[in-house]
Amino acid sequence: MLAELLVDEGYRVDTAFDGQQGLHRGLTGGYDALIVDRGLPVMDGSDLIALLRSKGIATPALILTARGAVDDRVEGLDAGAQDYLVKPFEVPELLARVRALLRRIDTSATVITAGRLRLDRVTRRVAGAAADGVEVELSEREASLLATLMAAPKRVFSRAQLLDAVFEGAESGGAVDLYVHYLRRKLGKQVIRTVHGAGYRFGLE
Repeated sequence: MLAELLVDEGYRVDTAFDGQQGLHRGLTGGYDALIVDRGLPVMDGSDLIALLRSKGIATPALILTARGAVDDRVEGLDAGAQDYLVKPFEVPELLARVRALLRRIDTSATVITAGRLRLDRVTRRVAGAAADGVEVELSEREASLLATLMAAPKRVFSRAQLLDAVFEGAESGGAVDLYVHYLRRKLGKQVIRTVHGAGYRFGLE
């Protein structure tokens, strides 16, 4: 029922019916967000998230469970979840929390790698996409936009989401298009893919 609800909201959804399946999907799926029940067969949901974190998987996670005691919440958050929602819940609140999870794009790493591209956030230099292996230096806005796309390379970002993440929502959507143009000019047209009617995503596999 929850999967159908999210699909109706426009999300692409995979399901796992026990902790082992969830671990496999989390390690191999490249997801934008995870919703994890505490009471999974085979493995507790908190243990599943802790294992994913130990393997370097930083996908934002929401624990959805009937166990609402303070100790349970603390355990789930300490395991690496970003949010914790107790059943029964209201659907609008769940959807709002999912949207909040999807805004959590971590671009704080010094070096971000995706596909055939490597971005150093300190020097704002990119290697791997420029001709002949020459490093390309970006402006701060260009680097921030590219880092956002590279941090979630399979995700499609709307202009509004990119405005919020990179331009602090203070400028028009035309600013996103302009900086996409700048990046394509410096790194090649294939570096950012236009998804018509939806927005942009990272383009190098």
